[in-house]
Amino acid sequence: MDISVVVPSFNEAESLPELCAWIDKVMHTHSFTYEVILVDDGSGDNTWSVLRELSASNKSIKGIKFRRNYGKSAALNRGFEKAQGDVIITMDADLQDSPDEIPELYRMITEDGFDMVSGWKQKRYDPITKTVPTKLYNWAARKASGIYLNDFNCGLKAYRNAVVKSIEVYGEMHRYMPMLSKRAGFPKIGEKVVKHQARKYGVTKFGLERFVNGFLDLMTVTFLSRFGKKPMHFFGVLGTIMFMLGFIFFTYIGGAKLYYMYMEVSAKNIAEMSGFYIALTSMIMGLQLFLAGFVGEMLSRQAHDRNFYHIEEEL
Repeated sequence: MDISVVVPSFNEAESLPELCAWIDKVMHTHSFTYEVILVDDGSGDNTWSVLRELSASNKSIKGIKFRRNYGKSAALNRGFEKAQGDVIITMDADLQDSPDEIPELYRMITEDGFDMVSGWKQKRYDPITKTVPTKLYNWAARKASGIYLNDFNCGLKAYRNAVVKSIEVYGEMHRYMPMLSKRAGFPKIGEKVVKHQARKYGVTKFGLERFVNGFLDLMTVTFLSRFGKKPMHFFGVLGTIMFMLGFIFFTYIGGAKLYYMYMEVSAKNIAEMSGFYIALTSMIMGLQLFLAGFVGEMLSRQAHDRNFYHIEEEL
């Protein structure tokens, strides 16, 4: 199979028939063998009924229904597990991503040798409340990851099959697919300017809180990329430095006190010196950080599967 199109959907019943017809037209025009995996992420409208009808009329369309809303990352992760195509395309269900971009994305993966190609919505049809924070977020992501893309969070992306089978998408990590791909050993990441269309049906499902969550997730994925397998390299080093600084300071204070006692010179009691408590606190915090690194090492070797979401029905 040439292409698998994975489409997370949450209350997008109105747009799905048009989207599937558009995808089908593109695929037949270019003679691709394909499948469309539509993931109903616990929609409250009649999305699943629409998916049933679409699947009955076109066997290339498959559906997965979550029992409740688990989020876009869970939907993508489940879609990746089911995808069989040589190239996996992801896009949003709201018709703001154009299926006409699929052939060129496919070519960049199969001919240009990219592991992943991320779309860049150079001209956006979004309010300023979304575009300005997005620019700031993309700047921070570039600096943290060393991957110089203009639009990390574009829903329209293409992957080599091996990439999606090697990564786990959970929480809100769908925003950082390029970083996850690079971390999994797929560094050939390209970018393509794609057409962004104004929303035709419904309203956006993301509020301003996604930008706060986005930066927190950026810190998480950056830490995991660098120290996920070796947390001791972070906590252990930091803890050792703090403990040694506190120990040196404590040794200095204690040594000075012993010297004054030996020379029979009156000196302030150690317990009355603020430096003593600073040194003691530094040693305690250093020991705690070291132990945190040790516990982190043990947990990283026994990490449990995060795919605990439940599927109610599958076509």
